[in-house]
Amino acid sequence: MDLQRTLLIGAIAALSFMLLTEWVAFKDEKTSSVVQESSRLIADDDRPALSSLADAGDDALDNDELPAPPTATGQPDVVADVTVVDTSKLVRVRTDVLQFVIDLDGGDIVELALPEYLETLGKDDPFVLLEQNDQLVYVARSGLLGPNGIDGQGRAQFTTTSTTFSLDEGADTLTIDLAWTQSDEVQITKRFTLRRGDYLIDIEYLVDNRSEERWQANLFGQIKRQDGLPPAQDTAAMGMQPFLGVAITQPDDRFTKFTFDDLAEESFRAQLQGSWIAMIQHYFLSAWIPNPDQTHNYSARKTNSGFNIAEFTSPALVVDPGRSGTTSAQFYAGPKDQYRLKEISPYLDLSVDYGWLWWIAQPLFYVLTFIQSIVVNWGVAIILLTVLIKLIFYPLSAASYRSMANMRRVQPKMVEIREQYADDKQKQSQAMMDLYKKEKINPMGGCLPILVQMPVFIGLYWMLMESVELRHAPFALWIKDLSVLDPYFVLPLIMGASMWFMQKLNPPPPDPMQAKIMQWMPVMFTFFFLWFPSGLVLYWVVNNLLSMAQQWYITRQIDKAAAAA
Repeated sequence: MDLQRTLLIGAIAALSFMLLTEWVAFKDEKTSSVVQESSRLIADDDRPALSSLADAGDDALDNDELPAPPTATGQPDVVADVTVVDTSKLVRVRTDVLQFVIDLDGGDIVELALPEYLETLGKDDPFVLLEQNDQLVYVARSGLLGPNGIDGQGRAQFTTTSTTFSLDEGADTLTIDLAWTQSDEVQITKRFTLRRGDYLIDIEYLVDNRSEERWQANLFGQIKRQDGLPPAQDTAAMGMQPFLGVAITQPDDRFTKFTFDDLAEESFRAQLQGSWIAMIQHYFLSAWIPNPDQTHNYSARKTNSGFNIAEFTSPALVVDPGRSGTTSAQFYAGPKDQYRLKEISPYLDLSVDYGWLWWIAQPLFYVLTFIQSIVVNWGVAIILLTVLIKLIFYPLSAASYRSMANMRRVQPKMVEIREQYADDKQKQSQAMMDLYKKEKINPMGGCLPILVQMPVFIGLYWMLMESVELRHAPFALWIKDLSVLDPYFVLPLIMGASMWFMQKLNPPPPDPMQAKIMQWMPVMFTFFFLWFPSGLVLYWVVNNLLSMAQQWYITRQIDKAAAAA
């Protein structure tokens, strides 16, 4: 019977393992197919790409609720809907780190991809951050509003010398000029300036006022996005749900966040000097950074058609007759690179959100990146970081393991006391306390190190989950991406086995119910860790193995001392 039961349990375990691996493979395939179904504007060759803008529906194409200039009153301007897109008015731009499409109707960025980051590991498709199709509407718009604005009653119509631009080999900058020539008296150029290796785009309006009247307009920048997760984002029930929404920095709150539900309940408006406003998702963000020396009107809101808007409006640019003037802002679309974001604007690096344990996660990130710069492999860096953390906590852990070893040593005496005072719990408790005092044992000494290390574990969890550096970062063998779960669940099973062996080194709890709960702890932890990123499970496995070695060594030393006495 025992053999049959063992074989049955083994068969169930093997079947469960196969079902889990097949489910993961199916989920990845389904996610990949959803991404592929979304037609892209960015072509990989010289052939014209089919535009999917028209398929996005009228709501995706309407230019609703553009911001009102600071001097205007009443409702914001509403411009005409656009239901047909002329693909000849799409300009494709390519640098070493950016691929994006500009719509000459407004000069907006309607799609943007990051060639250095793949959509799916093992495939050549770049990660698409901005897009406008049947899956998602997420675009960056900018223009001029106000008394002489060119975007007030319909988006400005631009022309350009080419429909494709690319950064030449050996060149450090690329400039794209869009010309607005619908007036003989005022010439306006919308200029995009890009730099090699940089995700920051300079957007500048150059105004040449040849008329006899003063010209005046306000620059606005806007990020428009609909609800819903990006098509490729993991929505597993037990997976991490990273923040998705709008963020801004303010003098009294360096990192203010608004979910899309927050914007549906109440809009945000503020006048701030400098500052920035961003649309944030897991690993990536887009952000407008206007002139830091000016005071701008910022707002975050949900439109009547259901789109989430994050925008700014700058003070009016005034150009006297016969004079020229410029107004500009910067737009960032790329990864959450803390070091680069910190250079671009104050507190923009806080978009890498480590939560309330940032004061633990941030130093861990600095140490991890320093180690990785030496060893190159992120998995090896996590192992070395684990060793370093273990060394820091060694005195505390040693005290805990001594306490547990002493508890194991006096276990027979504890059993005698429980049997002797089985019918008198008060006397049993008093006798136990006398025994602890005599043997100089702290019964709670084994819990303290776990409680102290839990904030470190949680901080490390958020650090590993929020760091784009670990996205698609390989370790070794079957671990191709440390930011996602182990595809074969090997690390979680090793972690569960290490927990079980560690329990065998500890004395069982005196209460039978507690003892049964502790026996099931490795099973429960193994189940939960199946869904954790493999980088975090790697940390826990190494931590358990080091703890086992340390505990074995301390227990052996105490047993030797007791035998000698």
